[in-house]
Amino acid sequence: MKVYEGKDIRNVALIGHGNSGKTSMTAGMLYATGATNRLTSTVEGNTITDFDDEEIQRRITISTSVAYAEWNKSKINLLDSPGFNIFINDTKAAMVAADAALVVVDGVAGVEVQTEKVWGFCQEFRLPRALFINKLDRERASFDRTLESIHEVFGRTAIPIQLPVGAEKDFRGVVDLIRMKCFTYEPGGNGKGKETSIPSELTQAAESAHEALVEMVAEGNDALMEEFFDKGTLPVDRIVEGMRQAILDQRLFPVLCGAAMHNIGTDLVLDFIVENFPAPVDRGEVKGQNAEGQEVTRKIADSEPLSIFAFKTVADPFAGRVTYFKVYSGVLKNDANLANIRTGSTERFAHIGCLMGKNITPVTELRAGDIGGVAKLKDTLTGDTLTEKGAPVSYPKVELPEPSIAYAIEAKSRQDEDRMGNALQRILEEDASLRFYRDSQTKEFLLAGSGQQHLEVVVSRMKRRYNVDVALKAPKIPYRETIRGTADVQGRH
Repeated sequence: MKVYEGKDIRNVALIGHGNSGKTSMTAGMLYATGATNRLTSTVEGNTITDFDDEEIQRRITISTSVAYAEWNKSKINLLDSPGFNIFINDTKAAMVAADAALVVVDGVAGVEVQTEKVWGFCQEFRLPRALFINKLDRERASFDRTLESIHEVFGRTAIPIQLPVGAEKDFRGVVDLIRMKCFTYEPGGNGKGKETSIPSELTQAAESAHEALVEMVAEGNDALMEEFFDKGTLPVDRIVEGMRQAILDQRLFPVLCGAAMHNIGTDLVLDFIVENFPAPVDRGEVKGQNAEGQEVTRKIADSEPLSIFAFKTVADPFAGRVTYFKVYSGVLKNDANLANIRTGSTERFAHIGCLMGKNITPVTELRAGDIGGVAKLKDTLTGDTLTEKGAPVSYPKVELPEPSIAYAIEAKSRQDEDRMGNALQRILEEDASLRFYRDSQTKEFLLAGSGQQHLEVVVSRMKRRYNVDVALKAPKIPYRETIRGTADVQGRH
């Protein structure tokens, strides 16, 4: 595996409402870049990023997973995240590692509840972002209706840079509005388009959309605006340059389109990510606290002292605890020893690597801005910062909302009871939005999470992974009665 510099890395979170096609999008990108030798699918249950048994069975993403793709001399780390409300906390927790986001919108349903919620997360983390209108091959899919929905919710700064060729079952390609070229695709193919001329029925729409795009790009840039007024348009290189800066400043949110399930438009999305999304080093600095609790900034650069942030923990029954981390500064080499700021203990990073779903591809080192994984750290949990001993810094954890529902949990047998604590501890390390505690009044053990399905997934994982059988039931309510006053009465028998 090649070692990439920070300027050649793109960390992109794929976010959106549940069933909008984020995992299919990831699968298409991995196939188009040659990371996989076939187009995987959630229907077949063989995708790289939905590898958990529960995810395969339910056909939804439950937990964020990471995969990398190499494209045009750049490395793209893709964070495939959950989209349903009960698992959305995991999306927020992982977005701290991203430097940009691709918001996937269903071409049939348009902007949905969780689309707005993840957009809010992007604003909180100040992430540059673009939108991808997916599933345009489906019945009742409409690019225009979905774009209207996007404009209603996110405003006119969401500007299309592509137009679809055909609709529903006849959807076959995409018009690039920047370079004014048309690309057609083979459904279920390798995701690489064949360049053709723009169809005559789309020429007028493409020209007017191109003019609108040029105007929006020039709007926030004085030099480009002056050039636009002089010439009436902008050359391609100036459009690309202006759009990249507008995306970085979060003034523009480009809208792309395609059909992830059939791998239509994938190569153009990859080109867009490499060309327009910022590298980690472009985002400048990251804020943290020193040993005295004072705010400090650390530049995202190889020359700075080494510091990493653990943004996710996965409990693997065979490999043990697997930690997903981002190198914020410095260069992490294999077998490095780092100090955990929270515990004070020293951790050895043996066999570091790049994440590809449940597998880790070994590398000799990871540069500033890159994302990696390592197994069997002793004391490191999600939200921990690890640094060189001479230059301590602590990065803030992601604040997640408290659980909204609690159930009583009890083991089905004495043997399960003995092993329940250990199994729950591992799952709690993995999922920061869970809580496990004992009610002092009813003496019941309670498991709290984001919803009933969330807790059912936990119970199922305990059974599959650790062979611990537990049952959920409604918790007891402690009713209280007391004497509140005196009364005089006379009774007669």
